[in-house]
Amino acid sequence: MKKKADSSVELHPILAERWSPRSYDGTAEISIPDLTGILEAARWAPSSSNSQPWRFVVARRGDHRFAQMVDSMAGFNKVWSPKASALILVAAVTIQPDGTLRPAALYDAGLAASLLTVEAHHRGQVVHQIGGFDHAAVIKDFNLAPEITPIAILAIGKQAPADALGDPKMVEREIAARTRVPLESLILSGAL
Repeated sequence: MKKKADSSVELHPILAERWSPRSYDGTAEISIPDLTGILEAARWAPSSSNSQPWRFVVARRGDHRFAQMVDSMAGFNKVWSPKASALILVAAVTIQPDGTLRPAALYDAGLAASLLTVEAHHRGQVVHQIGGFDHAAVIKDFNLAPEITPIAILAIGKQAPADALGDPKMVEREIAARTRVPLESLILSGAL
């Protein structure tokens, strides 16, 4: 299923066609070259002072890290996410070695996740960003150092038809039109 963005101007097809489905093909596997390429795109994201504060925990369906990530998820995320081919925990080093805060770390990690998402789409994968998970559980499960803050879990894989979700409410949400706040509402000052 495609849901092209209804944008005010023409966008690159990768950006216009990207969206966050929840229906994944539970039999599809992601290749190591594709997974490596997706992570390599994230590695080359811009960052403040070239600090590259993003960190990842990478799990493929069937391994223990994957099960731990699914277990950490809240609500309906536990229902659909096990069919993804891979789950990637995105985290950021938010404290510098001298103990001061790294103010741009979350922004920088978001840029890395964004490029990861675009590269995944380019490679025929879909990505769903998950914020509904137990942060304390992933810190413990993956032995994250105190200076590392978990941000999101990304589900990556091949899209399946919406009805594969089973639950009528989830199917309805999957097929609903994409919406966005109007561009004018996002601009606090200035004019186009």
